[in-house]
Amino acid sequence: MIQDHQPVTVLTGAGISAQSGLPVYRNANGNWIHKTPVQGPQFRSSEAVRQRYWCRSYFGWQAFSRARPNSAHRNLAALQRSGLVGHIITQNVDGLHQSAGSKNTIALHGNLSEVVCLSCGNVSNRSDLQNHLREKNPEFLKIDFEVAPDGDAIVDDSHVKKFNTVDCTKCNGLLQPHVVFYGDNVPKQRVEYCMDSLHASRMLLCIGTSLMVYSGYRFCKAAYKADIPIVMINNGITRADDLTSLKINHDCDTVLSKLKDSLL
Repeated sequence: MIQDHQPVTVLTGAGISAQSGLPVYRNANGNWIHKTPVQGPQFRSSEAVRQRYWCRSYFGWQAFSRARPNSAHRNLAALQRSGLVGHIITQNVDGLHQSAGSKNTIALHGNLSEVVCLSCGNVSNRSDLQNHLREKNPEFLKIDFEVAPDGDAIVDDSHVKKFNTVDCTKCNGLLQPHVVFYGDNVPKQRVEYCMDSLHASRMLLCIGTSLMVYSGYRFCKAAYKADIPIVMINNGITRADDLTSLKINHDCDTVLSKLKDSLL
């Protein structure tokens, strides 16, 4: 199907980064494994929510920032270099596609490696913020935590209440990770660019995503409406199973490795 329908637009989700040590939100049945993530409106309106987020992020970033591309990312990049794959739309905020060498990659929900000031709009590196948080919270160097999806961590609430947050170094405004939170909308221009990329291709290949979130599912709806065939590689059910032309119920790295070996 890839040979007959190139160039292919690819849509990826958390499953493609699982082998890099990054936890996923849902199990094979599409149900939540962890608690519902922070909602954007709550983050911006509540100091307590921001304190909780940045405390957990302080620990989660330590593991998240060490993640490296796995074979699935690298094999997909190789397929793209060959011309079989056009644009890659990723719902992930880990930047691993770019690190693996993929071009024309659209980070639908942004990138966790950046922080934006909600007042002046300044964008800075998350690693710089980590250093500032460490300086403000020296007593937090040796605390047990459990890694959670998207740079989050599970930390005892007694620590959260003692955590000191930091503000923008340029204007003292509120800082937010440069991502689209749950409860917020993907920028319209970004969605339109993804749609244009989809309609310029001849197939949609979805990898490692349950598509339970509408921001990704919308592209399957659009492809189906435009008679663009949809191929799904996911270890478990997806919201778009009834729209697909082909479903491969298997882990991403194994399937992409075989794809690369057979096509290149």
